[in-house]
Amino acid sequence: MEQIKFKAFVVEEQDGRFIRTINTRSTSDLPEHDLLIKVCYSSLNYKDALSASGNRGVTKKYPHTPGIDAVGSVVSSDSKKFREGDKVIVTSYDLGMNTDGGFGQYIRVPSDWAVKLPEEMSMKDSMIIGTAGLTAGMSVLRLTEYIKPEHGKVVVSGATGGVGSLSVAILAKLGFEVLAISGKEKEHDFLLKLGAIEVISRKEFQQEHSRPMLRGCFVGGIDTVGGPVLDNIIKSMQPMGVVTCCGNVASEKLNLTVFPFILRGISLIGIDSQNYPMAYREVVWNKLAKDWSPDNLLEIQNEISFAELSDSIDLMLDGKLKGRTILDLEA
Repeated sequence: MEQIKFKAFVVEEQDGRFIRTINTRSTSDLPEHDLLIKVCYSSLNYKDALSASGNRGVTKKYPHTPGIDAVGSVVSSDSKKFREGDKVIVTSYDLGMNTDGGFGQYIRVPSDWAVKLPEEMSMKDSMIIGTAGLTAGMSVLRLTEYIKPEHGKVVVSGATGGVGSLSVAILAKLGFEVLAISGKEKEHDFLLKLGAIEVISRKEFQQEHSRPMLRGCFVGGIDTVGGPVLDNIIKSMQPMGVVTCCGNVASEKLNLTVFPFILRGISLIGIDSQNYPMAYREVVWNKLAKDWSPDNLLEIQNEISFAELSDSIDLMLDGKLKGRTILDLEA
């Protein structure tokens, strides 16, 4: 096949510093896998920001093109699952970590990483959702196996972030009373517009309590930050409450007794969107395209071009972004 030149965001290590540039690359530079995709949109995630900063826990070798999310059209396929022209989504697995990712106009990946774009969903909407929305959807899927809106209130931490904001929007769409935990006082109106009935200051949930359990306020919770916030969400569950956790930006440690789990029957469910089974991914993507599609997707997204990507990465690392940041690779 004739090699194609394309534009990509590349991170290189120079004298111990990590430099970000927009380079011209060739499809011959991409790894040998069975699916070549022309990328139309990607999105910016915290893991991408870490990769773009030289975090070896995310990306081991440089030069590298981050981007753990991508959507586009199949250019060539050696797999029976996909044909030329199929619109596909690729999220997580090793994309953008040690395999060149969606911040390039072309990617080559194993066909097992791709899922067909649902007919009801646009390419742009799929990246507003992206890994963050897939993680939120997986969290909601697990919660709704145990609880229903009439059972009581649900709490979401890190609510202005990608996973948190989409969790709030999906849960509200399904009829749950959602309380949003956020440290950003200026974003209360944003969260109420997404469907939260109340916004709780993060300070209230960061305090370390010596008591093994707190007053039971919630039947469910989605935690995206970990640390004391997760501790206190678990302590604040009503009997038979369910909590999902998917992040550890605050801390990877829990400081708890077993009492909430034994005396109240609390369940804690971990969500790993990176290697989640494809069968579940397809279920969640189709729900997100139909019944779970947030009514206000455009309210939680900001679209950028290659020229704006590096600055957006810095803003994300400083905690100054809200919602979802979408990269238009054709802009």
